[in-house]
Amino acid sequence: MGHLQGMRSVFKCVLFVSITLCAIYLISPSVKLLIGFKPIEKCHLESAKMLNLDSSVDASLNLQSRPDVLTCTYWKAAIIWEGMFDPRLYDEMHKMKGSSVALTVFAVGRYLDAYLHTFLNSAEQHFMVGLPVTYYVFTDMPEKVPNIKLSPLRSMKVIKVEKNSRWQDVSMMRMKSISDVIESDIRHHCTHVFCFDVDQVFTGRFGSEALGDSVALLHAHYYHLPKYLYTYDRNPNSKAYMETGDFYYHAALFGGSWKNVKALTKACYQGIMEDKQNNVEALWHDESHLNKYMLLHKPSRVLSPEYCWDTSIGFRRYIQVTRLLWAPKYYDTLRTP
Repeated sequence: MGHLQGMRSVFKCVLFVSITLCAIYLISPSVKLLIGFKPIEKCHLESAKMLNLDSSVDASLNLQSRPDVLTCTYWKAAIIWEGMFDPRLYDEMHKMKGSSVALTVFAVGRYLDAYLHTFLNSAEQHFMVGLPVTYYVFTDMPEKVPNIKLSPLRSMKVIKVEKNSRWQDVSMMRMKSISDVIESDIRHHCTHVFCFDVDQVFTGRFGSEALGDSVALLHAHYYHLPKYLYTYDRNPNSKAYMETGDFYYHAALFGGSWKNVKALTKACYQGIMEDKQNNVEALWHDESHLNKYMLLHKPSRVLSPEYCWDTSIGFRRYIQVTRLLWAPKYYDTLRTP
């Protein structure tokens, strides 16, 4: 019994230290500035032809065009940055292949009024322009979904969901909703799926270069942090438990082929429900389970932080463009019952 209590004390201490150090980073501009100058790893591949290619066009990626950033993973997946790719080649290839994209987004409670209109309007301007796109809007108030003028080849489907009393449950239960709609609808109409948080704004091209079999996003706030500061769930009782990992991925967006996104969301939901049965809740909810899944099932494509940037981080030389930005967060008002 004493040994068990000792282990629990050690776990609590490690978790407290990690979260405290990350909090210092998030609130301290001087620490952020120092982190911005931290040396980074370099891609070990001489040519993109050595990548595990998501498509033939990936062989045209210029891995050496960005010596300031890491452009590939050790499992030979590309990390996509501005300057590495020719957007015309990707657009032409995906049009020729007949690629089509489902975009899922949840706008529940006050989040609908605060963010959905801006999110959808900006997506119309920047997300997968030129490809067929279907928006799947999950909401508890279908009647309040804004009437957006959609471009040709684009459509919208509104799906009613129940409003959970806790925002954590909204976040976690979306995994089941996405899995269910992929099975019932998306797989019959779309080749790829991208899942987004609604409190974001598209600001630049978010195009077909982002499409792949399994797509993960590097979290903007963790990109330059040492791994010991990554806030993985380190509770051994959770299905999301991780001692360490490859990167820290952001659940604000993830994607891939419909088969792979269905497998991811199904596995995360199963992990969440097993935790619930054991009275456990992962540290960062569905994001913790997503990171565990991506550790066990490596993504075939990784998006750089320019695909979801937070301007509060400040200037970073390696961010040459921003494609999606965090919208202002109003947690105090939006997450209250």
